[in-house]
Amino acid sequence: MRWGLLLGLLLLVALVVGGGWWWQQRSGDQSAEASRPAGRGGRFAGAAVQPVSVGQVRRENLRVRVSAIGTMNARATAAVRAKVAGELTELHFKEGDDVQAGALLARIDPRSYQATLGQAEGSLKRDEALLANARIDLKRYQELQQQNSIASQQVDTQAALVRQMEGTVAASRAARDAAQLQLSYTRITAPISGRLGLRQADRGNVVAPGDAAGIVTITQVRPIDAVFSVPEALLPQITPRLAAKEPLPVELWDREMRRRLATGAVSALDNAIDSSTGSIRVKAAFPNQDGALFPNQFVNVTLELDTLENTLTVPATALQNGHVYLVKDDGTVVWTTVRVGPQDGGRVSVQGELPVGAQVVTDGLDRLRDGAKVKVIEATTAAAAPVARARRFDPATLPAAEREKFAKMSPEERRAFVAARRAKAAADAPAAGASAPRTPASTARP
Repeated sequence: MRWGLLLGLLLLVALVVGGGWWWQQRSGDQSAEASRPAGRGGRFAGAAVQPVSVGQVRRENLRVRVSAIGTMNARATAAVRAKVAGELTELHFKEGDDVQAGALLARIDPRSYQATLGQAEGSLKRDEALLANARIDLKRYQELQQQNSIASQQVDTQAALVRQMEGTVAASRAARDAAQLQLSYTRITAPISGRLGLRQADRGNVVAPGDAAGIVTITQVRPIDAVFSVPEALLPQITPRLAAKEPLPVELWDREMRRRLATGAVSALDNAIDSSTGSIRVKAAFPNQDGALFPNQFVNVTLELDTLENTLTVPATALQNGHVYLVKDDGTVVWTTVRVGPQDGGRVSVQGELPVGAQVVTDGLDRLRDGAKVKVIEATTAAAAPVARARRFDPATLPAAEREKFAKMSPEERRAFVAARRAKAAADAPAAGASAPRTPASTARP
């Protein structure tokens, strides 16, 4: 037992001595690492001069716009259907063509309706002849009555017969007109001007007024309307301008917000607010002279509400949580608070202590802190070539998988994605200029 206790104490002393030696070695390694130069990849490499791109603070006119999602609606739509039953014998249109109101589109076999019209005209001529004869007899009876040679009752009977025949002639004339109208319906014409759709019936088919599909559909697309919704809070800005007959410009953009499709103006507001969404529907008219817009087409809408005159603006990429990095004359940056206003394209209206003409950082924001030293990369230098390429970012250069993900991103996610690529390009800039001198400031990486 005594020897076992002694052996345990010896092991405990050995463990304490070994642990102390290990701790002393570890502390020495950390001190050596902390004493490495900051510009050579050490712990404080972030304090090195950072390459950045900048934009300018300007005073300019900025449009106040609101974005929405809209759908194109045809100004008018008409389904061309047969008004009488019969066999289609002629088709005089081509699918997709533009037609004018009254243009001949098709014909129905008219022979049965021509026969009916002939019968009605024959009955009318017979009744007109009987009426003429009855009037002659009435005139003769009236002359005899004046000579007291005929009873008054016979004259009255003949007068009633004339009136009866006049009614018969009027009915026959109406039957003739109805037969003519039915015959005219065998000639099918365009009720409105517009663009023809796909053909729903072929020559030789028997058509009737009750056919749901009809023969073809016409949509009026010149002009065409876009319908979209805006928050009800914008009504005080919209209704006074509409009441004053002032135009409210509207632009249409494609799904990716890359190509402008058309420009127009607001034409009408709905008469009620949607209580479930707190929005109101707006209709805007577009000339659509080139026919590029189609009914039921999805579009992105930007409605211009106002214009800010001579307002302070910065590039949208310079903003970070309501702040910008302002570049000072000594090459350092200042974390400056600004009040963000409306945005128009790549420029944002701000309010803050920003001198006009000053430079703000637009690329490399994630590597900076207040007071950091920066080096502005010019687009003409070799080191700035990757940054310049990043500004001209083209999604077509991405791999197929990343390109598909980029297409599904929201505008905010796309800006963050592009900013990350620009930051990476700026960090890799020294590697592109292998012939440039390798100074700590040019080789430091975030």
